[in-house]
Amino acid sequence: MKTTLRATAVVLATTSGVLTTVATPTASAATSCVSPVYKRQFYANTTFSGTPKKTDCDTTVNENWGTKIPASGLPKDNFGVRWTVTRDFGSGGPFALPVAAQDGLRVYLDGTRKIDLWKNVSSTVKKTVNVTIPSGKHTLRVDYANWTGAANVTFAYTPRTTATVDKVKPLTPTGTSVSYDTAGGNTRLSWAKNKEMDLAGYRVYRRLKGSTTWTRLTTTAAVSYTDTPPATGDTYYYEVRAYDKAGNESTGTADQAVTTVDRTALAAPAGLIATSLSRGLQLDWNGVTGAVSYRVYRATSENGVYGEVGRTDKPSYLDTSAVESVTYYYRVTVLDAAGNESARSTAAAGEREDLTPPPAVTGLTVTPTEYGFELEWDKNPAADLGRYTVYRGELWGDEGDEQVCAGTLTEYLPADTTSYSYTTRPDGDRVCFFVDAIDTSWNSSFKWTRTAEAVVATELDTTPSVPTPEGSPLRLEASGAEGDEGNQLIWSGLGAGEEESPEPAQGFRIYRWNPATAAYEKIHETSAGASVYFDTGAKRGTTSYYWVTGVKADGTETLPAGDWTVTGPAR
Repeated sequence: MKTTLRATAVVLATTSGVLTTVATPTASAATSCVSPVYKRQFYANTTFSGTPKKTDCDTTVNENWGTKIPASGLPKDNFGVRWTVTRDFGSGGPFALPVAAQDGLRVYLDGTRKIDLWKNVSSTVKKTVNVTIPSGKHTLRVDYANWTGAANVTFAYTPRTTATVDKVKPLTPTGTSVSYDTAGGNTRLSWAKNKEMDLAGYRVYRRLKGSTTWTRLTTTAAVSYTDTPPATGDTYYYEVRAYDKAGNESTGTADQAVTTVDRTALAAPAGLIATSLSRGLQLDWNGVTGAVSYRVYRATSENGVYGEVGRTDKPSYLDTSAVESVTYYYRVTVLDAAGNESARSTAAAGEREDLTPPPAVTGLTVTPTEYGFELEWDKNPAADLGRYTVYRGELWGDEGDEQVCAGTLTEYLPADTTSYSYTTRPDGDRVCFFVDAIDTSWNSSFKWTRTAEAVVATELDTTPSVPTPEGSPLRLEASGAEGDEGNQLIWSGLGAGEEESPEPAQGFRIYRWNPATAAYEKIHETSAGASVYFDTGAKRGTTSYYWVTGVKADGTETLPAGDWTVTGPAR
């Protein structure tokens, strides 16, 4: 852009009515051009002497006047034009000064002539000179002279940006400022525009306090940048570096520190396991560096809704509220000093082992019967009752002193049972019983305490008053009825069954003890060779005593073989 300043006339009125004309100051005295715009001066000679005929501002040196006058009041030949600019070249470096002129041209850097083409020519002369311009402010002056003929002139100064030529680093950016927005967690950096003519842009770097490694965040042509550093509560340093078109990078600006807010949680705890203890479920996990506390969450399914059940400052927790025999799923989080809570850990399942026995059995009664004893007791209230066990034993200790029932497990019974028929031959012994309740986890009061409510009872004595003599040639085995078939009697000897005998019996007679008559009464007689008899007439719920004899050829009987069997009551 060219600016032309013209002198104007001001007409003033006087009291006498005479008009007087006053000229304004000349352009050369009033012109001021802002760098990097040139100040241009026109002279009516080629020696640049005297006062310029015209002074204005020119953005470039690029004119082709031909054979015309360059400005009003100048001749078309033998005139001179001078361009002058003072500017900041930043770090300086290698520059190219290309020129073309008809006629004469001289270029000066800080008063030192760099190009001299000072002669009258008939065609345009071109030339490029490479120079190194130091850093800082310097003045370029271009003197052009036209003697005769056509007039044209061009001049430029351009950085040489080839990496093999330009080894000069740009100046470090100035005016750097940094601010941190705690609400948004953003860092705002700004800096002054660099003076380099071959500037390509800026690079912004960040490093963590205590580290020597810088991380490049961005490359930009702007003079500001917004960063979002990790919200970890750490301090970060920033610096800005300028780089030119040859790839040279300046040194960094002074480190600018920013301390971030801490919104970054620690990593979730690992290694969570659950172990059943007598007091609850014990949870353990790997400790996390930087942890201030931990939170424990629980659900009844792995992907269910987890509720907080406890807090601790140690990598372990005892969940005493866990119900026995229920499977729970746990997850743990860690909190740091800023109160950030981590993600939840991988779930760990655990089931509190049932170590609580059912209450002791109460209300046990033992009634002597003809088949042994009838036991009855109160229903146990345990919700997880699995079974009952019946113990029968003997009393240890002298009568009058503390006695102990040394019992032996006799029977397992279903959980819905509250009675039991204990069959034995009643022969007047004094015995003891106790019943234990066992839950589905095999816990029992007797197992834990080794004590139980024992009941002492004395058997009825159903032994026949007539003893069985010894010396019978027969052997008898009696077994109780299991259904409606009656008591089974099996004997051997004297040709019974397929057994051979030198004097086989002609038949066999079976007798059963009748307590009412106090005698063995015959209930059946078999032919020779028989060996089995079912006594369907025997009463259930009693002890039956039997004899079997062999009938000889003369009709007499052998000595009897005896045995007994017990049948429980029909249910």
